[in-house]
Amino acid sequence: MKTFKLFLFGSVISLISCGGYHDTVNLERWKQEIVDTEAAFAKLAAEAGIREAFITYAAPDAVLMRNNRLIKGDTGITSYLGKQLPLRDELLEWKPGFVDVSSSGDLAYTYGNYTYSFADSTGSRVVQRGVFHTVWKRQADGSWKFVWD
Repeated sequence: MKTFKLFLFGSVISLISCGGYHDTVNLERWKQEIVDTEAAFAKLAAEAGIREAFITYAAPDAVLMRNNRLIKGDTGITSYLGKQLPLRDELLEWKPGFVDVSSSGDLAYTYGNYTYSFADSTGSRVVQRGVFHTVWKRQADGSWKFVWD
């Protein structure tokens, strides 16, 4: 009986110590996937336009917060962005300063600084700077789409 108790105690301790295990190889790979996805998102915004980039990278259940208003779902986002008139020489640039991924590899978030600029009616450059925060969700095909921006 004493041997069984020692075995049981050892097994419990082993299980508890395994609870803290983190797959750092996959976490780093997943973080790099997010960095790469953010870069592709920003590149598409620069090349095809902000509207196209946001529509492309929005998950079906995505939510945008704009002007203290929530725009929900990919159809809502498409409709909202379709009503926005593109400004002359509009440019949105960003790069995450921080990336983290869940231990299961299905959710991630980023934040960092962005710069939004455009030419006003006189041709002068208007520049706005701020902070962004994006939540990403892995899709069934393995790609990442944002669910919050």
